[in-house]
Amino acid sequence: MVVGGGLAGITAAIALAESGADVTLLEARPRLGGATCSFSRDGLTVDTGQHIFLGCCTAYRGLLDRLGMTEHTTLQDRFDVTVLAPGANGQPRQARLRRTALPGPLHMLPALGRYPFLSFAERMSVARPALAMRRVDPADPAADTQRFGDWLAQRVVKTGLLGKNDAADIGVPALPLGELHGDAGATLLAKLGARVSLGAKVSAIEHGAIEPAGGGGYRVRLADGELTADAVVLAVPHEKAAPLMPAGALPEQTVAGWAGLGASPIVNVHVIYDRPVMDLPFVAAIDSPVQWVFDRTRISGISVSNHGASHHGRPGQQYLAISLSAADQYADTPAAKLREQFLPALAELFPAARDALVTEFFVTRERRATFRQAPGSGALRPKAATARPGLVLAGAWTDTGWPDTMEGAVRSGLAAATELRRTVLTAASTIGERQ
Repeated sequence: MVVGGGLAGITAAIALAESGADVTLLEARPRLGGATCSFSRDGLTVDTGQHIFLGCCTAYRGLLDRLGMTEHTTLQDRFDVTVLAPGANGQPRQARLRRTALPGPLHMLPALGRYPFLSFAERMSVARPALAMRRVDPADPAADTQRFGDWLAQRVVKTGLLGKNDAADIGVPALPLGELHGDAGATLLAKLGARVSLGAKVSAIEHGAIEPAGGGGYRVRLADGELTADAVVLAVPHEKAAPLMPAGALPEQTVAGWAGLGASPIVNVHVIYDRPVMDLPFVAAIDSPVQWVFDRTRISGISVSNHGASHHGRPGQQYLAISLSAADQYADTPAAKLREQFLPALAELFPAARDALVTEFFVTRERRATFRQAPGSGALRPKAATARPGLVLAGAWTDTGWPDTMEGAVRSGLAAATELRRTVLTAASTIGERQ
């Protein structure tokens, strides 16, 4: 039984089904995908948040391959990011960070050497701490107590920018996330013979309620009944996992400590203009409230012709999405206030937006998008295994060696499946052979 249909649960269910297990996946919501999902709004397909991946996200890319979705993403041939900043006389300043073919970490040095938003002295000062960071061991408990911007920046910068030269190349979905993950996951699980039950909210997990071969078994209680299983993958966010933990699975203080992981919001500002204002798939911004801007015109269902005209009832329009991470200051700000702040900010970065008409403006908020990756959070993240044979944990919040990302979620699902194959499934297989 896999409880939770996000990326962690989908990954675990696929891996276990491929191992020959009889798998049932339970998801409380009406669709799979967890935090990576889509919804429809007045004919638009809107992702709950803009997600990207990097070349170093090998587990996530492996999942895309298994789902048959790799061709529906775009991965840069080289790390390449345009950076914009407001400029004098109404003209934005622009820089480009593009890696070379040199081996890491030398691959980024030419781009940093020409980066105009840093002074010459600042550019020269980058090399020493960057090279020194290569000696930092993220698994060292001492590293968990040190702040480097935040824990997320520490890990991704080290792996993405100081590892192999293609590690930080950016990948972007070319399909809505609901299709890329949820729909594709459901299709593959059906082919593998797994059962998927949507709208199935689990209220309790009890250990030892049955006695199947190879373990004590589990009873999973739902609003409309109960199910039994030899093993359970608990693949839900930490605040939902804690009350579902059976007694004795982990020390009470360990489970209570998960509350210390907290939550960090992501806010997405969606703007549709009556004409194109940005000619790149995405850009980063500095000296601006804007962090990242993505062109979502095609992926949303507003198809664009060769003559630049878009369809779906919005001819010639362009749909941009601003993604704001660690967005505590915006989590409760009314949409009208965000409009007052971000439309002028976009106009500072894109001169064409100054004369364009905004046809739609709306905001989506993921209040618990990630756990709060602060110093000390690493010590709170549990491994997949518990003290109860057959009960394992999964989710990007668990101890994956990665921050709360799609890659971390997939790695956790693989770790959960590996633990069950090593213990319960192996034991059950051995007993079956003897019988």
